[in-house]
Amino acid sequence: MDQDAVPQEGNATLAGQRKLMYARGADGRTVLVPSRGWEAEEIVTSQAIDALIEQAQEARARVLAGIAAPLEYWMYERRMDVALLSQTSGFWQWRVRRHLTPAGFAGLSAKDRQRYADALGMSVDAIEKLP
Repeated sequence: MDQDAVPQEGNATLAGQRKLMYARGADGRTVLVPSRGWEAEEIVTSQAIDALIEQAQEARARVLAGIAAPLEYWMYERRMDVALLSQTSGFWQWRVRRHLTPAGFAGLSAKDRQRYADALGMSVDAIEKLP
């Protein structure tokens, strides 16, 4: 994309902030150009956020039914999925999936719960229950 073609339409999901985008300058070199975003990006971002909100609500219902651990709710509430929680916590994905079950979560050590709390930016007490 050329430097003068970087979208500046505006994107409400950026909340007035700008982001840097790579573009080709007049000399043909790659340059960083501030962008206010564009409408298509806003639509896609809004749809993704709506999907995560829906997943969090479904996870909340599963927790209340005793099918899932509160960790699943907080994962979606913090805009994460299994892969991202795995990366930030340092657990393998298969272990994260196991810890999303009530039995798997109940078997976690205090140290492992702290790893999840740190990854989610919360306290250990907060990840153990629903809001």
